[in-house]
Amino acid sequence: QVQLVESGGGLVQPGGSLSLSCAASGSIFNVYGMGWYRQAPGKQRELVATVTSGGSTNYADSVKGRFTISRENAKNAVYLQMNSLKPEDTAVYYCNADIKISADSRYLEVWGQGTLVTVSS
Repeated sequence: QVQLVESGGGLVQPGGSLSLSCAASGSIFNVYGMGWYRQAPGKQRELVATVTSGGSTNYADSVKGRFTISRENAKNAVYLQMNSLKPEDTAVYYCNADIKISADSRYLEVWGQGTLVTVSS
């Protein structure tokens, strides 16, 4: 069984910084895309940032220049450095990854359990 475990959420003041981590564990053959999504109260889940195994990144316009996504392929881990946080960044942040469990399997989309980020004074 494959799972993603996130850590690093919490309460931070506006303008502050926070770092999220996510690591995949279990029977893993290969991890392709990894990313972060978020869901604010009463809103749909939205993309925050993604990164491919080759290092190509993609960001939501709302976080460009403030957030940085990175990954460690050897650890099957992805990180999100969040700077200049705003109250509107408050949400549950979910880690996401496309994972193969064997050479001849398809990629499975796996989600983490979510970690709450609250930006408030």
